[in-house]
Amino acid sequence: MQLFDLKGKNAVILGGGGILGTSMAEGLAKAGAAVAICDLKKEITLDVADRIGEKFGVKAKGFGVDAMNIDSLISTCKDVLKEFKSIDILVNAVGGNMKDATTSDTQSFFDLSGSALKKVIDLNLMAGAILPSQIFGREMVNNADGGVIINISSMNYYRPLTRTPGYSAAKAAVSNFTQWLAVDMARAFGDKIRVNAIAPGFFLTDQNRYLLTDPETGELKPRGNQIIQHTPMGRFGDPEDLIGTLIWLASDASKFVTGITIPVDGGFSSYSGV
Repeated sequence: MQLFDLKGKNAVILGGGGILGTSMAEGLAKAGAAVAICDLKKEITLDVADRIGEKFGVKAKGFGVDAMNIDSLISTCKDVLKEFKSIDILVNAVGGNMKDATTSDTQSFFDLSGSALKKVIDLNLMAGAILPSQIFGREMVNNADGGVIINISSMNYYRPLTRTPGYSAAKAAVSNFTQWLAVDMARAFGDKIRVNAIAPGFFLTDQNRYLLTDPETGELKPRGNQIIQHTPMGRFGDPEDLIGTLIWLASDASKFVTGITIPVDGGFSSYSGV
């Protein structure tokens, strides 16, 4: 089990204040890593960091960051390095969707806001993968043992889902970028920097709850029922379901693995519907 040990490693989790990001931060801390939790709302990250530090007995600090802003990323990276001295693991968990970029019975594709679509693509691709990998990844190259970048992709990588054209396009691009960066890092630095992605299946979060459940009753909408019917395991994922795959990718257990996207989806991506 020492292959999965993260003691002595420093992990940065962007989007660490969200439901999935917080769970992943807890998983890394439980495996022994010190964690820097970064999110747009600093007060949330401070609360999460305090809770994780007390629960798991590791160093945990919270940082505010606007991952859409390169200057903010640079500043936060400097702050993290002051506290942790090095960065070994980067988890890019920034992402989400918007109602204005989502088709519905009252809003067709032709009615979608161009600015909303651009914001969703920038949020998931630029802020959710490319920009943080540039800023934090540069510091990993200076480590004797290199580092690991883990992006968060989506089921949209395998098949685009209805209603979410911007989100689908951006998440497919995240997996494509993961492959590209893995090759680029390997050719430049050998096995020093590994880059992989996790594609979660369907987890109820603040970003998708309005699409899947009725806000008044909490009951599943038709779309939510469709998802359950097409998930062979018959349920939504729990945030803790991501942790095993995350730790494997972050640890030496996967030291010859780079450029892949792993579905954690209860079988959704394998099911044809028949």
